[in-house]
Amino acid sequence: MRVFHELTRRSGIHGVPHPVRRSVGDKLGLVGRHVAGLATRNPFFGRYSSLVVPHPRKPDGVEIYTSELRAALGPSALILDSGINGVPLPGSRNLDFFTSAFGAVHSRSADDPLGIAAALKELTGVSVPISALLAREVPKHLRLRALYRKLLKRHDIKTVYVVVAYFHQHIVGAARDLGIRVVELQHGAISPFHLGYSYPGRPVVADQPDELWTFGSYWSTIADLPAGMRTSVVGAPYLPTPGPKDPSLTVFLSQGTTGGDLLQVAESVAKANPSLKVLFRLHPSEHPADYTPSPAVHLSTSGNTLDLLAKATYQVGVSTTALFEGMALGCRTAVANLPGHEYLATPITSGHATLLTDPAELLSAPTCSTPDIYYAPSALPHLVHPL
Repeated sequence: MRVFHELTRRSGIHGVPHPVRRSVGDKLGLVGRHVAGLATRNPFFGRYSSLVVPHPRKPDGVEIYTSELRAALGPSALILDSGINGVPLPGSRNLDFFTSAFGAVHSRSADDPLGIAAALKELTGVSVPISALLAREVPKHLRLRALYRKLLKRHDIKTVYVVVAYFHQHIVGAARDLGIRVVELQHGAISPFHLGYSYPGRPVVADQPDELWTFGSYWSTIADLPAGMRTSVVGAPYLPTPGPKDPSLTVFLSQGTTGGDLLQVAESVAKANPSLKVLFRLHPSEHPADYTPSPAVHLSTSGNTLDLLAKATYQVGVSTTALFEGMALGCRTAVANLPGHEYLATPITSGHATLLTDPAELLSAPTCSTPDIYYAPSALPHLVHPL
């Protein structure tokens, strides 16, 4: 995933997906929290039978992907929630001190015996610092993997539940080393183009979860998952009930990779359809200062995105998961014709969304007739058995 983000950023196709900006004061504060966390958030204390690794994003302080799971597991679950890129859940533990320390000590470069950098340059025309990535990420992974093996053994953990497994492969790998069951909970859109999930031909891939719990049946078949990975539909209990629709409310769903280009589409739609109320909804990781829209487009940063989509009549985006959530909430859906729209190829061909090539086409965008294939009712009580 890191190589993919470097390729798309350096080629100019995408921007930075989740930009993180820290002042010197922010960095010093983070170091202080790391040191204090050794005593106050140490996960080696206590006794647990399962481990839950939530998502760092928490709109309105709520981590939606594991909320129901954590409630079902109760005190038997160790909640391991990093505070590096977000605010950790109350009562959670973490190993942030070691995550940062193990990543800070490394060589400037490492050997690239397979010639990956040269092959990528020949294939794409883009230079990616493979040697620097290897020098930083491989030692960090091995150190963290050994630490997490000790943690899992300490508690005799039976099941690891993780969100975004491809960025927690040290935890997944430690569990697999010990023969511990690993379940990943879906957190976003899956497609044949997502390098965290798509392995054409379903080869054996190291350090992958045993199971993937998905929002709906669509996500289980849209990409070739690694060999042996099973899927179950767990549903999405966090979606609100669609409210009365505002017939003019149009929400553009931004994301760091395509935000600038999408804003231009929003301005063209607002100009072509002056009766619409056009909101440009920023991703939680984006910064309002990076956008200066025309007077006809209003930046939206406050409140809950799902509550906003529950009231909207139209939604437009590129590849964000929120487009699928909006379909389930009854929005008329258009996909901007920008890099990444291929993520929505199947919904477009199924008639659940339209590819927006002309601003006037938005008014005829369809609603989804079978939203349950994307977001089914919750089935989690049938899948979780706390010990």
